[in-house]
Amino acid sequence: MPILTVHLDRIENLADEDHIGKSDPYVKFELEQDNAFFDKDFGEMKSSKKKDEQNPVYAEDFHFNIPTLNNMELKVKVMDDDIGRDEELGECKIKLEKLDLGPNAVQLKRKVDNNIFSPDAYVFLKLSYTE
Repeated sequence: MPILTVHLDRIENLADEDHIGKSDPYVKFELEQDNAFFDKDFGEMKSSKKKDEQNPVYAEDFHFNIPTLNNMELKVKVMDDDIGRDEELGECKIKLEKLDLGPNAVQLKRKVDNNIFSPDAYVFLKLSYTE
């Protein structure tokens, strides 16, 4: 089965949402096929957590087995590891079929948070697709 590889490089300019200390960010990837009637879930994966970091560097790879790129959407959620319930710091959605993916990695920079009083937050990814 073909494989989608997601390389999480880094995030820049995360807002500090914690009232005590700094945010402890991690990234959650959710992959689904956005069909007309029934969406199909292809799983989720999480990065490592970075303690007290507003500009975390990950350099981590994630692999999803998927049958096609048609109607596939990768949801990227930036989360803050908190006591109790984790808080969402930002997110973006990437429509994979529009990227012309292949075995050579495509670099992406996507806005994950609109910060009012500081620069916007961005996630930096590399995506590739091998059949």
